[in-house]
Parts: sequence; C-alpha cells; structure tokens
Amino acid sequence: MRSRSTKSGLPRKPRNFPERAVDRVSRIQELYAAGLHSAKIAQILPCVRDEDGGPSVRATPALVAELATERERIDRMIGDLVRSREVLDEVIEAAAGRTA
Repeated sequence: MRSRSTKSGLPRKPRNFPERAVDRVSRIQELYAAGLHSAKIAQILPCVRDEDGGPSVRATPALVAELATERERIDRMIGDLVRSREVLDEVIEAAAGRTA
C-alpha cells in the first residue's frame, strides 16, 4: 500500500486532532448523510454542540423552523424508502416462489 503524499511527493506526517475535531467531523458526516447540502451545514454547525449534536445557545427560532422542514423532508424520504423496500420484498417473494 502506498503512503499518502503531498503534491510535492513528500510523505504526509500524521496529524493529531483534538477530540472536539473528531466530534465535529462526525456531526458533519451525519448531516451529509441526512441529505443536507454544504451551505445548510455551514449555517447549522455554529448552532450545534459537537459533543452530542444538541442545540447550542446560538440556535435561533428561524434555524429551528428550517431544521423542522429538513426533518419533514427526511421523514418523506424514509417513507419512500420503506415503500421501495416493500416492493422489493414482494418481487423477491414472488421470484422465490417460482423457483421453489
């Protein structure tokens, strides 16, 4: 396995990050996984505690309203995924019945 290197071709030194940075990266990954885009994440991050994802004192009523809208969108996506899984289950069951 090749070691990572910089543009200059020199190997990179491992970097040590504080635990807070690890929490921050985890929070960002969770927000991306939820389907939020980078501009929305940049707006949200100052209002979220890294340690537990809870709201910080900077969370505003406007942000709460926007987050509620995002949650509704995610709920719709979950519903769509559940329906898709049900269709797949039906197809799998029908195909398994034909081959048995």
